[in-house]
Amino acid sequence: MKTTSDFWMALDELVYGSEIIIDRPKGTVHPHYPDFIYKVNYGYLKNTSSMDGDGIDVWVGTANGKYIDAIMVIIDLLKKDSEIKILVSCTEEEKDIIYQTHNETPYMKGILIRR
Repeated sequence: MKTTSDFWMALDELVYGSEIIIDRPKGTVHPHYPDFIYKVNYGYLKNTSSMDGDGIDVWVGTANGKYIDAIMVIIDLLKKDSEIKILVSCTEEEKDIIYQTHNETPYMKGILIRR
């Protein structure tokens, strides 16, 4: 039987073996929702794919070192899809911001899963 540590090790391999592209830096406006401003750097893993057909999403924080200790699992009722968002080097404050971001409307809900 596989363990949850196998999941996290596979996630480490995926992230550490991929280039992180930050296409929505902290402080920028969402391209489709002008009232939404990114409070943490947001991007994707180059040469990967997710539910939306784009790269796997990542939130990249400001903590020292490069590590993954949480993911967000989200449900988007407008798009009628679900995804994971990988949190890379996020402080506790940034994790809280990300959690709130994915739960501030009735159309998107998310849970934070810690390593």
